Amino acid sequence: MKNMWDERYAQEGFAYGKEPNAFIKQELLKLEPGKILFPAEGEGRNAVFAAGLGWDVFAFDISTEGRRKAIQLANECGVTIDYYVNDGMYLPYHEGQFDVIAFSYSHFPAALKEPMFKTMLPLLKTGGIIILEAFAKGHLAYNLKNPRIGGPKEEAMLYSKEELLNWCKGFEFIYLEVVEIELSEGLYHNGVGQVLRAVLRK
Repeated sequence: MKNMWDERYAQEGFAYGKEPNAFIKQELLKLEPGKILFPAEGEGRNAVFAAGLGWDVFAFDISTEGRRKAIQLANECGVTIDYYVNDGMYLPYHEGQFDVIAFSYSHFPAALKEPMFKTMLPLLKTGGIIILEAFAKGHLAYNLKNPRIGGPKEEAMLYSKEELLNWCKGFEFIYLEVVEIELSEGLYHNGVGQVLRAVLRK
């Protein structure tokens, strides 16, 4: 997967644009800035937006090219982000470090999805917030109709309400919905798709 993402992010322009994801933006604007982690952050559009709001931003991704583009974007916008190239299983962070963890289309290989998610939960402080937008299980049908909407072709890499409820037992679910939305994000998220949106408090 690293090679695939490096190839995509090495292309001219930004694969998913430079603007933050609309749901991530909406939820961050409700919160006081603190320390935030962006897993699988790609080219940095959400991380750079958060840094512009005054957040202390940390991010990681498997892609070296993704990091290069993210640092480029941060420099363009005059902000600083702390960005590791990392596979997500052994993270250089400590327990309770973050006020927010924001997942924006953080789709991991099926066998690693649950272990990686659970690896990150202890990094969130008590009272901290998880924000998530990702393609839902029903998205495969949308992708078949319109490949330009993007997203994994493997159902096991997609998200469900039941998975989050199981992984995050003891959390307060402030918002949890599967919704149909229209995306216009760069070259690879265009059209109508099905996503899971969630806001949780630890």
